[in-house]
Amino acid sequence: MAKIQPLPSSSCSTSSSGDHHQNRQAYTVWMKSLVFNGNGCAVYGPDGAVAFRVDNYGCRGGREVFFMDREGNSLIRIRRKGFGMFRRWEVCRCAHNGGQDEEATPWFRVRRAEKGGAAVAMHGGAGTCYTMDGCCARKPEYRIRDVDGTVVAEVARKQTTAGVVLGEDVLTLTVAPEVDHLLFLGLVVVRGLINRSL
Repeated sequence: MAKIQPLPSSSCSTSSSGDHHQNRQAYTVWMKSLVFNGNGCAVYGPDGAVAFRVDNYGCRGGREVFFMDREGNSLIRIRRKGFGMFRRWEVCRCAHNGGQDEEATPWFRVRRAEKGGAAVAMHGGAGTCYTMDGCCARKPEYRIRDVDGTVVAEVARKQTTAGVVLGEDVLTLTVAPEVDHLLFLGLVVVRGLINRSL
């Protein structure tokens, strides 16, 4: 399988500075399924190889999708719940036995918030832990912030080393080093489901 080489972490634009900025890890997210006539996305790791994927064989914005590793083992399950303004997305970790048994307890929940954003609450947590801006917008650039307002992950259109900006479906996700990267990869998928681009 062909590789896509992401930009080095230090060349990604973020609002952080210093060593913290240099330790960020970058993923390339291609908002297309690797399966012909499927909906989904592929995530390429720092080595340029496929690291994760989502294949949604149903309609765009389906009720349930699975986030898988490169071997096809389910890592997280994302389910849409509720209707209209009460719609939310529940994310559960899958058991580490090939995805046969899913955990019943949600890992985190995402609901729409004011000004087109989204609020993320961890299971058992005391309210909102993270916010995403621009969830209802079609533009691909957005940020994920913690409760203190610090940017912990950022999504932007990917640029080549020559400065060429790629299509709106090829993104760079930059994640802070001290956080769970799988959580923020899951949030990118949830945003794709909110916008019905997956």
